[in-house]
Amino acid sequence: MGYLLYFILLIIVPIWAQMKVRSAYKKYSRVANSTGVTGAEAARRILDENGLYHVQVEPVGGFLSDHYDPRSKTVRLSQENYYGHSVAGAAVAAHEVGHAIQDDQGYAFLRFRHALVPVANFGSNLSWIFIMIGIFAQLSNMLLLGIVFMAAAVLFQVVTLPVEFNASSRAMDQLVSTGMIRNEEERRARKVLNAAALTYVAAAAVAVLELVRLVLIYTGMTNSED
Repeated sequence: MGYLLYFILLIIVPIWAQMKVRSAYKKYSRVANSTGVTGAEAARRILDENGLYHVQVEPVGGFLSDHYDPRSKTVRLSQENYYGHSVAGAAVAAHEVGHAIQDDQGYAFLRFRHALVPVANFGSNLSWIFIMIGIFAQLSNMLLLGIVFMAAAVLFQVVTLPVEFNASSRAMDQLVSTGMIRNEEERRARKVLNAAALTYVAAAAVAVLELVRLVLIYTGMTNSED
């Protein structure tokens, strides 16, 4: 029964977080910002205010596919946010520019996360192979190797949290200081960003819980071998 509840929790928490962000985004994507700027214009203005004239702003397909590409120095916004005039669009655009500012300033957690990418990718791809072999064949050393690989992927998700929260904080500061959102719009924009942050918190929490569970399995396995 305990394991059933645990696995239900692993499924429910991420789904709940995704529902929250979609609900907040859907609500405030229908609310126009008072200055009438598009997401693209908001991004461009904040970039220029910070001297990041070399960073490009481009539309990209997909729903909430907005991201900053540090390799090409490009902020990519989903078409609804790129062309739209909503509070949500401005908030999301400013958040992605927040990552560009982090990149330009050499923000420590962002640099650390970039360094973890190859290790995290390797770990997430291979960890479960070793974990499953270790559990089913009762090979504690194989399980431990899988746990080490998985820990690298979990560390990446944990490091992502300060990166995302900091980008959102920068976004709000920039939107307010430039006057692109005013009064009640600040609360609405913050709701969108906070809801988006929940998805990262949920992913990290689930990953940490799963890592702890596997460590407990490994501890039990090694105790039975003694």
